[in-house]
Amino acid sequence: MKRLGKKTVALTSEPHIIETSSIVGKKEGEGPLAKYFDFILEDEYWGEKSFEKTEIKILKENLNKVLQKAKKTPEDINYILAGDLLNQCISSSYAVRESEIPFIGLYGACSTMVESLAIGSMLVDGGFADNIIAMTSSHFCSAERQFRFPLEQGTQRTPTAQWTVTGSGAAIVSTEQKGPKITHVTIGQVVDMGIKDANNMGAAMAPAAADTIYSHFNETGRDPSYYDLIVTGDLGIIGGEILKDILLKNDINIKGRYNDCGILMFDSKAQDTHAGGSGCGCCGSVFAGYLYNKLQQKELNKILLVATGALMSPTAIQQGEAIEGIAHAIAIEN
Repeated sequence: MKRLGKKTVALTSEPHIIETSSIVGKKEGEGPLAKYFDFILEDEYWGEKSFEKTEIKILKENLNKVLQKAKKTPEDINYILAGDLLNQCISSSYAVRESEIPFIGLYGACSTMVESLAIGSMLVDGGFADNIIAMTSSHFCSAERQFRFPLEQGTQRTPTAQWTVTGSGAAIVSTEQKGPKITHVTIGQVVDMGIKDANNMGAAMAPAAADTIYSHFNETGRDPSYYDLIVTGDLGIIGGEILKDILLKNDINIKGRYNDCGILMFDSKAQDTHAGGSGCGCCGSVFAGYLYNKLQQKELNKILLVATGALMSPTAIQQGEAIEGIAHAIAIEN
């Protein structure tokens, strides 16, 4: 009864997102969405000795903040589903180690926020949990060091490059009947178009986003007009244009009701972020801050949130492998 097709399920109990919290870095706090975030860092270290320790602190503090806002204790939470961009998802595991909440670590690259919301909402809908926390994080400096070049090297960024967001988003999905509800989940498949440029992730991820969106509409019987907003995780400016072109060739026109978290996060010209934002913290913080606020205020009532990820490893890229794309979608409705 719940399966609508190969990739989409309908959640019959319609789990609700009862609270969110967001923390972002200094650069993100200078962007157009600043007023929607719960906390903005003063610098990239936030009192820690390394960027990796800062990212752990961001995630840990965001966990505490979302619990505080929802008036919940760790004992009220059945599972934490979390992930990040660092090897072995150390930000997530170290951040939750003192919480004593059962932990499910996830890696979907920049798609992880929706991946965690999707799996968490299915746990709630299936009766396996009353409350779960879905959260992600990323840090510009730690991601650059791991995936590209050390900042000290001063490498020039290409026009297609995106700026990894320093930030975290957290959300509580619950059986409580308040807040916007998650009605449908569409789990994407890995799409490999042979793109090997690690500085053009938008192009690598766009085909996966198109495949997931096409599957969602095909399996639900909906079309773009059903949603107030269709928003991708972090395709950025270039990937967003590619996505619209691919869908248009398949008779799906999302122009006029489409945007991207990587485009929303920064003023790309004034802040020199080239093709826009990226990272687990991009979709996480934009959803937990800006989009959730718009849903609460009923300025948006139906959104399709499609988080995209570039499943890349520095080792695989050095060995000549292409960058795989993935995208997961959830329908959120008032």
